[in-house]
Amino acid sequence: MGLTKPVPEVTDAELGELRARLAATRWPTPWPVTGWSAGTEPGELRRLVDYWATGYDWRAHEAAINALPHHVADIAGTSVQYLRFDGEAPDALPIVLTNGWPSSFLELTDFAQRLATPSKHGGRAADSFTVIVPSLPGFAFSPQRPSLTDPLQTHELWHLLMREELGLARYGAHGSDLGAGITSRLAEAHPDALVGIHLTAVASPVAYDDESITAQERAYLDSVTTWSAKEGAYQHQQSTRPVTLSYGLADSPTGLLAWMIEKYRAWSDCGGDLSSRFSDDFLLTQASLYWFTNTISTSFRPYYEYSENMTRRVERIDVPTAVALFPADLTRPPRSWAERTYNVTKYTEMPRGGHFPAHEEPELLAHDLTDFFRPLR
Repeated sequence: MGLTKPVPEVTDAELGELRARLAATRWPTPWPVTGWSAGTEPGELRRLVDYWATGYDWRAHEAAINALPHHVADIAGTSVQYLRFDGEAPDALPIVLTNGWPSSFLELTDFAQRLATPSKHGGRAADSFTVIVPSLPGFAFSPQRPSLTDPLQTHELWHLLMREELGLARYGAHGSDLGAGITSRLAEAHPDALVGIHLTAVASPVAYDDESITAQERAYLDSVTTWSAKEGAYQHQQSTRPVTLSYGLADSPTGLLAWMIEKYRAWSDCGGDLSSRFSDDFLLTQASLYWFTNTISTSFRPYYEYSENMTRRVERIDVPTAVALFPADLTRPPRSWAERTYNVTKYTEMPRGGHFPAHEEPELLAHDLTDFFRPLR
């Protein structure tokens, strides 16, 4: 059913409190370092904080968010907010899109509209999709799942949403980052319902013989180890002591923004220049969604649950799978590595883009996804 107020109302008092907190930021004693080598660059953060407090127009973005096609479903006692973009063709293929962290449904909206109405972007109406974009539990407008041991994990909520709530017998799925894991588990659990899945990241095999590792796969595994040592501190913290971290980020909008923009810069194809890929308004709207819904803490749950073996591990997926890799993303597994777990029928190495392809390179992503699903319709 449709929501009366798709976006929970942000009162003038809440908006004023945010601005007051930003203005009252207690800045840390600076280090004798320059740039981003030790973390978020102070000059860039100060500039964004000042704009957030004095120039950024939340009300304009709030109105745009409210204008999106919001719906809400009660799935076995869990409320799930989702967007629905109907395809322009009467036989449009249904597809569910799932974002990662530190993103939100909002990152996928332009991409979703491109898939739903391809004729507006130089494509064919016959290639259109009816696109469902749910908010992950604990992200923005979907509350967290009621229990850490809830047997209905997110992929099961998605299946119930698509099949039971929306009556879609067969559908496709796309995911990046956390969304790639959810999409993978969805395909493994419900191969009869999934036409195919399109991923920008893959699950590692549960087990493998070390002697079978190729030179290319060894180089990939070494690169993952190097990346984890240099860039993976956030993941370790969010996996092991997320609640401790959440106190500071839920209390300080400046701290929240610093935590987020470091990732947008490091994980995107921006060449070190954050503004080359993300506008100030885009970054601050994402941060505002986390702030006003107070969901940064609950957005860490997928990391903790996976670390604590509460999340189902992917073993083998036989439905057709497309893997699209972007050069500035966190990892780029070789095809043979993906094929240890997935039925890979399309493997694409993109010329540009990073961890946020729906925003960074929506045309490339849409073209690859459309090509993959065309023969599966």
